[in-house]
Amino acid sequence: MTDSTLRYIENVKVQDIPWHRLTTTYKRATDLPKCFEILNDMNDKDAIEMAGEEIAMDIEHQSTLWHATPFACIFLYRIFKKALEDRDKNSVAAYLVPELSELFIYIAEAVNIVENMEHPDPLVNFKDMLSEEYLWSEVYDEEEDEMRWEEEDVFPDDLYYSFYYYSKQVLILLKLLLEQLDDEWSKKLYELI
Repeated sequence: MTDSTLRYIENVKVQDIPWHRLTTTYKRATDLPKCFEILNDMNDKDAIEMAGEEIAMDIEHQSTLWHATPFACIFLYRIFKKALEDRDKNSVAAYLVPELSELFIYIAEAVNIVENMEHPDPLVNFKDMLSEEYLWSEVYDEEEDEMRWEEEDVFPDDLYYSFYYYSKQVLILLKLLLEQLDDEWSKKLYELI
């Protein structure tokens, strides 16, 4: 991992990401910051379950990752790290650790599938995926988005591969955290990374 990638992962803020201009499985990523906030608060297990399901459906589907996925991974990594620190004194944090591990497993499996195929080089920097040329329209228009999905080349190859490559860069940071865990999900995730 390059120093610039590590610095980006460590320093980017939720508000730095134009979520409303990034794709997910079925829509745009507009609601992800609210979901991250719910997870990060680690107060309400039911709310966390709902937010977690929304995040999971938005960032991975049938081994496909989306434009929002690598950015979501950054904030999920931070939440995972916090949940690990708080799990002994917060039952909701303890609940969240294996839940996030399971989601990271699906992402790691998708990454590994693509890594084993022929692919282009990724974009040079993590933040390059937020270049204006790759972002969707500022104002959401359902018809315009549908027309764009019907195009054959929705994402340039290097951008599309970057969804996987930069998600993997975040997952790599999990390895040190996973070494201290002994549950089935964490062990499986460790092996996949």
